[in-house]
Amino acid sequence: MNPTAAGDTAWLLTSSALVLLMAPGLAFFYGGMVRAKSVLNMMMMVFGALAVVTVVWVIVGYSIAFGDDVVGGLFGDPTQYLFFDGLVDVESVELPTILFAIFQGLFAVITVALIAGAIADRTRFGTWLVFCAVWTVLVYAPVAHWIFDFSSDGHVGGWMANQLHALDFAGGTAVEINSGAAGLAAALVLGQRLGFGREPMKPHNLTLVMIGAGLLWFGWFGFNAGSALGANGLAAVAFVNTLLAGCTGLLAWLAVERVRDGHATSFGAASGAVAGLVAITPSCGTVTPLGAMVIGIAAGAICAVAVGLKYRFGYDDSLDVVGVHLVGGLVGTILIGFLASSDVTSVDGLLYGGGADQLGKQLVAAGATLVFSFTMTAAIVWILDKTMGFRVDADHESSGVDLVIHAETAYDLHAAAGGGGRPHFGGGGPN
Repeated sequence: MNPTAAGDTAWLLTSSALVLLMAPGLAFFYGGMVRAKSVLNMMMMVFGALAVVTVVWVIVGYSIAFGDDVVGGLFGDPTQYLFFDGLVDVESVELPTILFAIFQGLFAVITVALIAGAIADRTRFGTWLVFCAVWTVLVYAPVAHWIFDFSSDGHVGGWMANQLHALDFAGGTAVEINSGAAGLAAALVLGQRLGFGREPMKPHNLTLVMIGAGLLWFGWFGFNAGSALGANGLAAVAFVNTLLAGCTGLLAWLAVERVRDGHATSFGAASGAVAGLVAITPSCGTVTPLGAMVIGIAAGAICAVAVGLKYRFGYDDSLDVVGVHLVGGLVGTILIGFLASSDVTSVDGLLYGGGADQLGKQLVAAGATLVFSFTMTAAIVWILDKTMGFRVDADHESSGVDLVIHAETAYDLHAAAGGGGRPHFGGGGPN
């Protein structure tokens, strides 16, 4: 292996590990945001997604996303790389394909895990695991094929990347809009939590939220800068842009809080940083540092307002997946059409004299992803709910899904009070 390839391989190995770290980071982030009676279930949903999606990705997901196109830029050959067949080459002198494959698989993990936040407190764990597998195959892998699979000699990729020529460096469509639209669909099909809009449902542990946000931010450097697929100047720009957008997103969210509510909160700081990171994901390899700061500001401010829409329209997106990931993904994907710079990428956006052509392409890519993900997810959740049961019973939801599903509690309050034992559910609770 030549020195350049060795360095690129080392960077992608590191980036893959950073993206993997985002899963426990998300578990902490989401776990702190729910009520104490469902924190373990929320964290288990994230770790369950990590396990299921990784296995499904190796079996068939990667083939669908990056196999030779079989249906007009919509779907890769599901048999081409079955069980990563043909990807093992320990003598490779270039960037190992198997490393690229698992790096992309970890993107799928985070995307699916994000959806869990929209349906927290009310979901059967067993059905959730089935959903993770089905959604990876029918929704995530096709969208990844559309935008991430570029055509090359003898290989035909997806329609967004190769016919539409939309720009998405690290997943504004496949990850952010995709998960946000799916979260909205799942929340609508499953319905509101008991007491939504009437009872307080504040985060039970803001320390966990802040720890999770920090781990997510750290892992995001692998997510974004790793998407350069090399230790090079583009990775450096993506790294800097990721840092800047997180910072400006945090500050913009706090500014909205200060004006609207009279105080800035730790929860707002964590949410604002994530909003900025979401928006810069598609654009970190297409804009300058100035553009990254503008995108972070826009995302932080817009998402801070958008999270309140669920109360106005009545959908129960438990942990603001729609307000942060769908809205933030739309902001970042669409603003490429305004802020893309030929100093970084191949085109100029509207504000850099490039006209409205790229903006139109970004709007088409964002809209197509939103409609496809929403429609498919609604159908999947409805079918699973009718066949397996997706939502827990009302009395189980009231008592807490941690006790009912996992026979555990996050905090041993009985022991602290000097009595009480671990509750026992003979035969186990519902999955």
